[in-house]
Amino acid sequence: MPVTVVRFNLVEPGATPASLGARYRAAVEMAAYADDRGITTVQTEEHHGAANNWLPSPFAFAGAVFGATRRLAVTVSAVIGPLHDPLRLAEDIAVLDLLSGGRLVTVAGIGYRPEEYALFDVEWKRRGRLQDELLETVLRAWTGEEFAYRGRTVRVTPRPYTQPHPLLLVGGSSTAAARRAARLGLPFFPSAHLPELAAYYKEQLTEYGTEGWTMMPAAETPLLHLAEDPDRAWARCGGHFLHEARTYASWQSDGIRSAVRSAATTVDELRAEGVYRIVTPDECLALGLDTYVLHPLSGGMPVDEGWRSLHLFCENVLPRLEGPSTAGLPAPAQGERATRAAARLGQ
Repeated sequence: MPVTVVRFNLVEPGATPASLGARYRAAVEMAAYADDRGITTVQTEEHHGAANNWLPSPFAFAGAVFGATRRLAVTVSAVIGPLHDPLRLAEDIAVLDLLSGGRLVTVAGIGYRPEEYALFDVEWKRRGRLQDELLETVLRAWTGEEFAYRGRTVRVTPRPYTQPHPLLLVGGSSTAAARRAARLGLPFFPSAHLPELAAYYKEQLTEYGTEGWTMMPAAETPLLHLAEDPDRAWARCGGHFLHEARTYASWQSDGIRSAVRSAATTVDELRAEGVYRIVTPDECLALGLDTYVLHPLSGGMPVDEGWRSLHLFCENVLPRLEGPSTAGLPAPAQGERATRAAARLGQ
């Protein structure tokens, strides 16, 4: 059965505390509804100081989702590693791994916005070294044994549920990221369809004598919204999609690669481009995708519009997808399917 993903970044330009609180609660309710109907994964992400309220705390949100669900996995794609205290991050992930029974998937990247580093007074030029330290530290911390850290001996508890450690992938679009993943024997998550980078990662595995695997995004990763009348939905929601697309594109330099980056500057261009797609249930099924990524609250769209999209997919598309249901799969199997989904997001 294809992997099915519901993505949330909780963007809402001009939000009030009341409206944003309602959006957060709606997202958790949507996750519970999706879980009941066999959706594979909820995907979320991390950005800081965004004027449109882009979600800054993906692990807190993941905890709320785990509390409302039983089967689906949550993929954090990606956590900006150098902005986190390594020991505290190891604790947070371990607790979520225990709470969820192994349903958390974490992709660790270094980000691409210097202003986020400035917000937390973290030196941008040290981001590579900080990422190395963070990854090495969390892997040691999850053993539950004492180890040397910044000149002192520390021990982190509790140990996580998943052994030898929770699923952790290294994300990025650079050779440095691929080399870092290979050195540590961690899976590599290219941020876009980059076969040459995957080949380099494989070479580095041989060089370091480690084992790993690549989760490669598909060459095309549409973000889907379902509607009975796509023209009407574009008229109502196209501005929300464009706002999100333009915001995301404005953060990235020419050297950054992403599977969901848009170059559109108008709603018409966005619709023609195909990164964001509004389709009917029949059109959605006809896409024949390996992964279906729903984005029901994109760009601050009305919550009721997001519910309509999710209902149309779960009631009119999901039952018609070929293959066995994910319902009842043990948590490790859910996590594996979630990882495959995460690889196609590249955000």
